[in-house]
Amino acid sequence: MSQALILETRQLTKEFRGFTAVNAVDLQVTEGQIHALIGPNGAGKTTVFNLLTKYLPPTRGDILYRGKSITKMKSNEIARLGLVRSFQISAVFPQMTVLENVRVALQRTMGNSFHFWKSNKVLNQLNERAMALLESVGLAHYAQHITVELPYGRKRALELATTLAMEPTVMLLDEPTQGMGHEDVDRVVELIRQAAKGRTVLMVEHNLSVVSRLCDKITVLARGAVLAEGDYASVSAHPKVREAYMGSEQATVEGAH
Repeated sequence: MSQALILETRQLTKEFRGFTAVNAVDLQVTEGQIHALIGPNGAGKTTVFNLLTKYLPPTRGDILYRGKSITKMKSNEIARLGLVRSFQISAVFPQMTVLENVRVALQRTMGNSFHFWKSNKVLNQLNERAMALLESVGLAHYAQHITVELPYGRKRALELATTLAMEPTVMLLDEPTQGMGHEDVDRVVELIRQAAKGRTVLMVEHNLSVVSRLCDKITVLARGAVLAEGDYASVSAHPKVREAYMGSEQATVEGAH
């Protein structure tokens, strides 16, 4: 496994009218690892993701990809570099079939925009690759289903397939198991593990059991700043981390061992 840094932030800061949502965050994501960003509600995790993918401009600080600054780049340019964000609300087209959703995503790798009006003959050329992706996330049998009819956990699997279709180098997963039952969580954990082979993953995740099972490195945020960093054992034993996860979340920290 390579130990080179693939994604890095230096003193990354985001202020909203005097409120500091992200405060001088230094994040170092190692190539080939699964890295989690965790913290209590309001810690700034999603804001960091929005800064990395340029949905928000930083107030101060720098973002580097493979050692080069991408701070001034636009979100579509970031995606073309291979930083692809998944598991956002409405990440798939609900009235299209499962197969059609993956074919639309595959058009990105052909250098096309989303050409909904292309002939079936042209789009059918993508079917083999699309079916292979659906097979990889356990959705081959759902290929002709209308997406809106899928169970929630299967929709998240489809989102992962459409992300993989864009051939990401770094996958940014935003709350991949949010709202899932135990069975769906286990399935998605295994899908992420498979998808991470040969890639780097940065994920925001509330479920600390998922983090403990998947992640090589964990960065804990609290009030917009880095509170602790390390593997799960060291982070979960950190006094300040335990203090940050008081009450019901404290039980989650202890229960995830």
